[in-house]
This record gives sequence, structure tokens and C-alpha cells, in this order.
Amino acid sequence: MMESPYKSTRYFYFWLTVFPTNHKLHLTFYSLFLALFIMPDQRLFLLKQWLISQLANQHFIIEPITGDASFRRYFRVQVAEQSFIAMDAPLDKEDCRPFVAIATAFAKLGIQVPHIFALDLSQGFLLLTDLGDRLYLNELNAENFRLLYTKALDVLIPIQTCQAVTDWPLPHFGRDFITREWQLYVDWVVNKHWHIKASVQEQHLLTNTLELLFDSAAAQPQVCVHRDYHSRNLLRLVDDGVGVLDFQDAVWGPITYDAVSLLRDCYIDWPLAQIEEIIAQFYWQLRDAKHIKQHSLEEFIRWFDLMGVQRHLKALGIFARLNYLYQRPNYLQYIPRGLTYVLHVCEKYPELKLFREFLQPQAITPLTEDFVRCEP
Repeated sequence: MMESPYKSTRYFYFWLTVFPTNHKLHLTFYSLFLALFIMPDQRLFLLKQWLISQLANQHFIIEPITGDASFRRYFRVQVAEQSFIAMDAPLDKEDCRPFVAIATAFAKLGIQVPHIFALDLSQGFLLLTDLGDRLYLNELNAENFRLLYTKALDVLIPIQTCQAVTDWPLPHFGRDFITREWQLYVDWVVNKHWHIKASVQEQHLLTNTLELLFDSAAAQPQVCVHRDYHSRNLLRLVDDGVGVLDFQDAVWGPITYDAVSLLRDCYIDWPLAQIEEIIAQFYWQLRDAKHIKQHSLEEFIRWFDLMGVQRHLKALGIFARLNYLYQRPNYLQYIPRGLTYVLHVCEKYPELKLFREFLQPQAITPLTEDFVRCEP
């Protein structure tokens, strides 16, 4: 059914036979052996052992599938005619409890999330429904993006009605939360990526901008927020239904946050005029659902725009950190799009004029060169 990674030990024993007395060489080779053969497969080996017990010793085929910007790994598990998704979430880096709790809460609201067939929280393993591989990122095109975005915005209405999650109180997206995310941008983009040592005046500007963004977020109606509601976490299902993934970081926060994630996506963009029409459509949808009452469309658009600035600056920080800290340079290619979004919004609002002047020199820097240079 499956092989243990320890079968590779025959190579190590062969080395001992060929070089029986060179102990220093033995130690060097053994370290290399562990790195190449044992350690990378250890969790996969444990996952396979767990799947054997969960699938009652049925024969299965397991294949890796593309993951996300976290430390989780995903595998498609084929058992006869049935397909599952196995999640591997290392305990020292990920916590499966919020995924389980929020999946249960969302499912009760009719949101199409993966059903959990089996779990082992002590190892960080989950066996889930396979909702397919038709990610919005691959499905969206010029002919269907309005339809698909409308479908996805429809799903935000029940998400926002989620009042409580059993066994996992949703964190509040408040000042501390926003400040931590802002610091990602300052530390990893301003300081590390752009090599800017902010002057006292620039530090004052950054602080004032943070306060402006926080005040706007705090003024909005607070609802359940998915927090990563974009084209890489949404699946196109049968009859254009929407499968929702990667919801474990949900918070209690601003009503525009998820719409910004979707319509001002880090990974794909569309003509601004058409996106603005969809934003207005979503506003009236929220009014009909009584999620927004006395607030005007103009106020809603301002919330949306400033929320987009906050989210994109945080995303730029994450992309830079993934490159410099975890050697994942492919995310640097998304920095220019995020920066373009931010500059566009800053141009609309006089109170962001100075911040735009701070950012503008970086927009003409060939940021993609960093992506090329950092590629392995």
C-alpha cells in the first residue's frame, strides 16, 4: 500500500560499507541523509499511516496539490471512485481548531465549506471533502467576472450573519490587530524591501496614516469577516455555486473587509469602472439585508477604499516577509499590483496626499527585479 521513507536507509548502510572507518565523513553523510531522505517525508509518512486507519486499509493514491501562503500542506486522496482532501498542519506552526469550529458554524448557515470526515488535532491532520480544483483565479475571465463576483458577494451575506462560533470566539479586528498588520508593512516593506530609514517627519506621517485607517475601520458596522476572501480561496462549483476555503483566520471586523479582498484582489484585477459598479451593487445588497442602515453609498465607498489601503499594505508586508524570511520569492511579483491599488486610492483622498508622495518613488522602482533576482 505504501512505503516507509526509512527504506532509504539502505543508501546509508551502503556508505558505511564503502567507508567503514571515516567517522567524520559518516557524520557528514548522515546529516545529509536525514535532510534529503528522512525529514522532508516524516510528516507525509505519518499522514499516510493516519489515512490507512481512517480509510479502513483501503488502497489509496495520494498526490500533493498547491497550497497557500501558510505552512499547511494539502493532498488529494483518491480511494476507488471517491476523492478527499487531506490537510497537514504542523502543530508548531498551525492550529486546526479554528478551522474545525468555523467550518461547523459556516456549514450551519448553508455556506459550502469542506465537510470534515475525520480529524486528529494531536497530529494536525484533517480529512475533508474534495470540492474540486476550479479556483476562481483560474475561472475568472472578461466574460464571466461580473457573474462570478456577484455569486461570491451573495455568500458574504450569510457569512456576515454568523454571530458566534462554538468553541472558538472570533478575535476582534481592533486597534491592536490593525497595528500588528501595519507593522508588517513597515518592517518588511519600508525597512527591508525598500531600504528606507524613515525620518522623524516620515514616522509621524506613517503614524497619522495608521490612525486614519483605524478610524475608518472602527466606524464601520462590525460583522463576521472571512479575512482571506479572494480568488485563491474560492471554488466555482456546479451551477456556479461558491466553495469557500481558508476561513480559519476569521475575525469580527469591518463590513467592507471581505468585499475588498474579493474585488481588490492581490492576484488578479479588472477595469476599475466595472469594479466600482459591482461595489455599488453590493452596497444596495447590504442595505436590503439590513446590514447597513443609515450610511450613504459615498460613505461606504470611502470605507471600502481605506479598508483596501490597510489590507494591501498588510499583504505587501506578508509577501516581502515570505521572500526574506521563508525564501518564497514568487510572492514578490504581487507587490506592484497592491502598490498600484494603494496609490489609486491615495489619489482620491486629500488626507492621503502626503502618504502618496511617500509611496510614489517606490512605484517607479522596478520591483519585479527583486522577484527575478531572488528566484532559486
